[in-house]
Amino acid sequence: MEETYKDRTSLMKGAKDIAKEVKRQAVKKVNKAVEKAQDGYTQRSYNRFQDEEDDDDYYVQGGNYGAEANDDEGSSEATEGHDEDDEIYEGEYQGVPSMGGKDGMVALGQPMRDEYKDRHELETERKADEEELAQQYELIIQECGHGRFQWALFFVLGMALMADGVEVFVVGFVLPSAETDMCIPNSGSGWLGSIVYLGMMVGAFFWGGLADKVGRRQSLLICMSVNGFFAFLSSFVQGYGFFLFCRLFSGFGIGGAVPTVFSYFSEVLAREKRGEHLSWLCMFWMIGGIYASAMAWAIIPHYGWSFSMGSAYQFHSWRVFVIVCALPCVSSVVALTFMPESPRFLLEVGKHDEAWMILKQIHDTNMRARGQPEKVFTVNRIKTPKQIDELIEIESDTGTWYRRWKICSMNLRKQHYIWLTFMRCFNYPVKDNTIKLTAVWFTLSFGYYGLSVWFPDVIKHLQSDEYASRVKHFRNEEVSHFVFNFTLENQIHSNGEYINDRFIMMKFKSVTFEDSLFKNCVFEDITSLNTYFRNCTFVNTTFYNTDLEQYKFVDSELINCTFFHIRTGCQISFDDDYSAYWIYFVNFLGTLAVLPGNIVSALLMDRIGRLTMLGGSMVLSGISCFFLWFGTSESMMIGMLCLYNGLTISAWNSLDVITVELYPTDRRATGFGFLNALCKAAAVLGNLIFGSLVGITKAIPILLASTVLVCGGLVGLRLPDTRTQVLM
Repeated sequence: MEETYKDRTSLMKGAKDIAKEVKRQAVKKVNKAVEKAQDGYTQRSYNRFQDEEDDDDYYVQGGNYGAEANDDEGSSEATEGHDEDDEIYEGEYQGVPSMGGKDGMVALGQPMRDEYKDRHELETERKADEEELAQQYELIIQECGHGRFQWALFFVLGMALMADGVEVFVVGFVLPSAETDMCIPNSGSGWLGSIVYLGMMVGAFFWGGLADKVGRRQSLLICMSVNGFFAFLSSFVQGYGFFLFCRLFSGFGIGGAVPTVFSYFSEVLAREKRGEHLSWLCMFWMIGGIYASAMAWAIIPHYGWSFSMGSAYQFHSWRVFVIVCALPCVSSVVALTFMPESPRFLLEVGKHDEAWMILKQIHDTNMRARGQPEKVFTVNRIKTPKQIDELIEIESDTGTWYRRWKICSMNLRKQHYIWLTFMRCFNYPVKDNTIKLTAVWFTLSFGYYGLSVWFPDVIKHLQSDEYASRVKHFRNEEVSHFVFNFTLENQIHSNGEYINDRFIMMKFKSVTFEDSLFKNCVFEDITSLNTYFRNCTFVNTTFYNTDLEQYKFVDSELINCTFFHIRTGCQISFDDDYSAYWIYFVNFLGTLAVLPGNIVSALLMDRIGRLTMLGGSMVLSGISCFFLWFGTSESMMIGMLCLYNGLTISAWNSLDVITVELYPTDRRATGFGFLNALCKAAAVLGNLIFGSLVGITKAIPILLASTVLVCGGLVGLRLPDTRTQVLM
């Protein structure tokens, strides 16, 4: 009896041991199966990316990403209807699928929850998710194809980039007329050009950072609206201070165009299309310069296109030009309202459903344009990176009032998000790239803007010297009882006597009277420009409807003189001034000269590589810039300027492409905005240095620009090649 009991006890103990071992082995097998299912998508995506011929490894069962193949051929859950009660058709969106992998291990392995992980572990997981998303997103964009949607977005973003090009050129064209119209002294004229670049510098940094926080489309809509509003308003204001204020905020708004546009467009392009089509997009900046030059050439010299309301309000042709230059900005704002947000940005911030809907819109739009409307979007699951701040957001909505108040206080202290994102541009692994890009952007901007933006002043200076060399001198004139009713231009009259003379409906342009006597004379309907009476005497003289104000009588004596209906303010009235036409025409040629460079860079960007084009273009630009030193005539200087612009544009295009490809999505617009802000700072510095030397010597600024361009090109060759990389 006792032996039977012992045998039974041993048998039960053995059965329990066998059951424990079976259970342990089963758990081990299940865990292995879960881990295999978790890593299945990553391995298949990598294989597909390395070998595109093996499509079946990635698109299993109708393109259900990350799903295991079903043994039953007729029961795919991602494609055709599989159940009589719950029928799902091919390509139909099924919402956010339940996540496999680690989430499915809760019942088996009980992994650590996110709230118990430190930030380093969460960032490591997010980095792994981002790498997986980069590979998958590239394949999704390839499936969506390149077609009607990309071309529509191309023209919409092109209008915004065109507005940026217009803003750069409009200041140089408006400055001479605005100086005269608003009576701006020479000491204050330089503020107009500098204030616009200051606004663009701050705007590039701010709007670029905002685009990484609220989205590319939203940031671009706001910044372009700000630019359009203040650009339009600036055409109506009369005071110089208010005009500076409007142009400052106009520049602040347009400053966000370049970093946001390139970040936005690059995120809807496949790898093999990105370099070429971003280069084509750069052409709109050239179109903006051509548009501004053509409009200035056609509008500003026509001073008859103006009206006035008394002497207080005057609306001249240059103000019409400012309004016309705001049209590309207004057009881009209207068109942007019909475009969606960047799906890559939405995935980066965890908005899976919105991103999926936009990607499906891109796919369907392109397929319909190809005549394949029946082709369905097979993606139903996209990897989204772990949102590190997600728990804080949930607690702020569902926690107690004390926790909500505490978390809101923490979030208020985190409003410097833009600055924090900017500082991450100097963290590993993008720190070295940021430093090298900083050097390249600064040198290229300093050389380009230093020579190009202020080049109208160089032409103006050369023309002024030639104009001054043709001045006519008249000495010891004695004229009496004579009626002057014609234009006097570029003359100096010294020691003359004018008795009982009438000056009627005359135009004085660059005329100076020195040590002269005017007795019993009449000045009626007189318009003057750069005309002065120095140390002259006026006796019993009448002035009626003239613009001869007190400041034009320098050290002169007026005895028993009367003034009627004096026109105050600065008058613009030199209809025969062809120098304005010449300046606009020169800028038109210089801008048009970049067209061949744009075409060449677009066609060769993906063939010879970004680095070869960047370094080669900057070195060649530096060499061509150096030869400007030997220019002996105005026409030769203009020809060399056109060559310089044509070579430089390839460097700009390749630098834009490299910049968007070297930064990850969460700081792409911020990094681009910082570099673009640095570009404007270099432009201001170049304008100040080159502008101060334009009337003294041309050797120093040209030699300086040549040196910095060559050095910047050599630094650019040290950047990593991004031609074969997916968008990080």
